[in-house]
Amino acid sequence: MKNTNNKPGQLKRIPFSEHQIDESNICQQARFVVETLIEANYQAYLVGGCVRDLVLGIEPKDFDVATDAHPEQICELFDNSRLIGRRFRIVHVYFGRNNIEVSTFRAASRHNNKSSKQESTGRIVRDNTFGTIEEDALRRDFTINALYYDIEKSEVLDYCSGYDDLLNKKICMIGDVATRYREDPVRILRALRFRAKLDLDIDAGTEQPIKKLGHLLSDIPPARLFDEVIKLFHSGYAVRCFQELNRYQLLKILFPITHKALKHNESFGLLIHNALENTDTRIAGGKSVNPAFIFSILLWQPYLQLLEQTTKQGIPYAEGAWSAGRTTVLDQSTVTSIPKRFSIMICEIWKLQNRFKRKQGKKILRFLDHPRFRAAYDFMCIRAQAGEIDQADCQWWTKLQTLSTQEQHKMIALKPRKPNKKKT
Repeated sequence: MKNTNNKPGQLKRIPFSEHQIDESNICQQARFVVETLIEANYQAYLVGGCVRDLVLGIEPKDFDVATDAHPEQICELFDNSRLIGRRFRIVHVYFGRNNIEVSTFRAASRHNNKSSKQESTGRIVRDNTFGTIEEDALRRDFTINALYYDIEKSEVLDYCSGYDDLLNKKICMIGDVATRYREDPVRILRALRFRAKLDLDIDAGTEQPIKKLGHLLSDIPPARLFDEVIKLFHSGYAVRCFQELNRYQLLKILFPITHKALKHNESFGLLIHNALENTDTRIAGGKSVNPAFIFSILLWQPYLQLLEQTTKQGIPYAEGAWSAGRTTVLDQSTVTSIPKRFSIMICEIWKLQNRFKRKQGKKILRFLDHPRFRAAYDFMCIRAQAGEIDQADCQWWTKLQTLSTQEQHKMIALKPRKPNKKKT
């Protein structure tokens, strides 16, 4: 195994024959964007996670491009593009529902520059100082994400020993670790996600400040934290990511009411584990997943605690369920925002749990047609797996969905058997 340990900023070229990248895994839209920029006399390379995954033999889900063209110049080349971002101005080039993210090479932050702004904590809130590819590499977070792929020459360009770190299965921060975490605390979550997803080890120096600086995540805008949490739990390795959050004491920062509820309820932990495992299985099978489901699981016990309070106050169930649901979602939204379309679905999943207790009556079949029935049913079955409710309830509703309408009416008409009383 080679280990050149090139100094930061020193270029190492790794030819196609050495890393054996399968170029068929490079999507045509990404190739088109790169080739269009090159034809316009700009430098352009695939960069970051997509190159890392190509080197590892993983088919990338997303493709990013880095170039010396400025955002406005990129937009002039692509009619199907849009300039986005305030903290970092980047361009999205759209191809139907998909997009290729194109960013301009960045230079080191210059605090006397109007294009850059940094808070007293060290967090960078605006940075549009453009530079060279060498400077851009040093601005990236981890060495394994500072790799560029030259499509024309079929070469990986490595300025920070990221290629060797990949071979050695290491996650290493570029630059002073504490400073880089302070610049953007979300790098902490990225390190844990890469560890869980790629089965890499976090370098000791990169790992050491995580617990100490984890509190800085509280300064991140809730909308951005929502996106990062979804990346964790929809990575296909949600169980591992949850374990990482616990290991580094970050769950209490991202989900304070969940963390508090877990201290007093062991079965809640089993419920979360089963749900995350189910999510990983669905993603591995190419099935869809919804952010609302993950949040409905993580906030279930805090919701039940509030619902119990409304019941003691004599508030009717329907009113109390919505009130407890809204309050729970709002409490979590102070840390990670929850878009309205998801918050409504979360509350509906919770409220509908009470409907599964009823197995007779004309409304049963109408319940099967409810737009949230499937999500609520999946939630109920996971509760049964965790021992929170009787497994027979899940089996009853599962069977009902397999029958014809006539057979469903017969099943609903049957009175539930009462358990036999033991003779004394």
